[in-house]
Amino acid sequence: MILGKSLAQWCAEYPLLDELIALHETSWFNPGVAPVAQALADVGLSAADVADASARLQRFAPYLARVFPQTAGSGGIIESDILALPRMQAWLSEQGGGDVGALWLKRDSHLPISGSIKARGGIYEVLKHAEELALGAGLLGLDDDYACLDSDELRAFFGGYQVAVGSTGNLGLSIGIISARLGFQATVHMSADARQWKKDKLRAHGVSVVEYASDYSVAVEQGRRQAEGDPRCHFVDDENSRHLFLGYAVAGERLKQQLAAASVVVDAEHPLFVYLPCGVGGGPGGVAFGLKLAFGDAVHCLFAEPTHSPCMLLGVYSGRHDELAVQDFAIDNRTAADGLAVGRPSGFVGRAMQRLIDGYYTVSDDQLFRYLALLEATEGQRLEPSALAGMPGPLRVLDERQGYRQRMGLTPQRMARATHLVWATGGSMVPEAEMDSYLARGRQLLERERHA
Repeated sequence: MILGKSLAQWCAEYPLLDELIALHETSWFNPGVAPVAQALADVGLSAADVADASARLQRFAPYLARVFPQTAGSGGIIESDILALPRMQAWLSEQGGGDVGALWLKRDSHLPISGSIKARGGIYEVLKHAEELALGAGLLGLDDDYACLDSDELRAFFGGYQVAVGSTGNLGLSIGIISARLGFQATVHMSADARQWKKDKLRAHGVSVVEYASDYSVAVEQGRRQAEGDPRCHFVDDENSRHLFLGYAVAGERLKQQLAAASVVVDAEHPLFVYLPCGVGGGPGGVAFGLKLAFGDAVHCLFAEPTHSPCMLLGVYSGRHDELAVQDFAIDNRTAADGLAVGRPSGFVGRAMQRLIDGYYTVSDDQLFRYLALLEATEGQRLEPSALAGMPGPLRVLDERQGYRQRMGLTPQRMARATHLVWATGGSMVPEAEMDSYLARGRQLLERERHA
């Protein structure tokens, strides 16, 4: 029995479950999506909260520029560029039997410091915690040059505090690297799916890494347990943190400026579709919130998950959110997309964003590797498997048979003027040997497909 109902009852009530359980690639377009003016109230956060987060990152910019020279060129602002993908666009159009529209890549895969989308929310939350501690101790003033944090005195001060997090890999990298650099005692609880190179990199930065044979949920629970009862230990709660969420949300206004600089128009007649790989939901949820604040109803956000880990789709589709895990339905949560290997979604994000996310779809591991090899061959971009989950998004939208486009007023004319943006969540720090093995697998699958 699952929450008091048999599997047969669940499948009768929610027909899409049969496809999810069979591990078929599945798309579900959310019939509950509502206008931004109505749905933003669900979030419990506002544009003012995002502006506050943006201002905090600006205050820390001199510090980041000093201690992470790779951010000096941007003045200490952690941001990634956008890249047009004309050759990949042509390939997708050929697959779909018609022009998919302009295709772009948001290269969070190349964010400085930790090389993934987690460099947004993860680094932001640790900076916020450090600011609160230093202000409270009288060691920092809001009008100070925050480069002063790069001192033996402040590192010794932060050394009296701990930061803990549970992670499948990328969030742990971000939290661990920035925490250790500030001087905190940092502990990252890593699930079985985390890549060895990520653990090695953390240890090289002086971070304590605790490994588990179990999945993400256990790693998070152990991190939470470490912090309980210890007022000097700050736990970064990937499942529920509003601070992480706001760190990601800052991306919305920045993307708006980037698209404007590239002369990309976004309005009702020129819709923007953004495809976000989803693990527990904090990263894509926060980014989507920022996008909705920036673009209103002109932006349409879709979450992409592995066929073996469709936790957010399951949670929102059923309306039961974090009450359910994919394992309840004998879905094993084992995927090469380590950053997305999450069995139970964030209840906070699922409920906050349930009327703001247009759709959810799943992708098989084989497809992730095919797209990985294709993107490298066509555009020279190298991403980790998780980051390719967004790539089939345009085809899913154009092929949908659930009445979504009609319901949303997405006429053929508007779709012809659409911009599709794939959010690349990680990849630039993958060791060369590991990337070569990813590419070899993808090329082999493509070759097999050609001869089928």
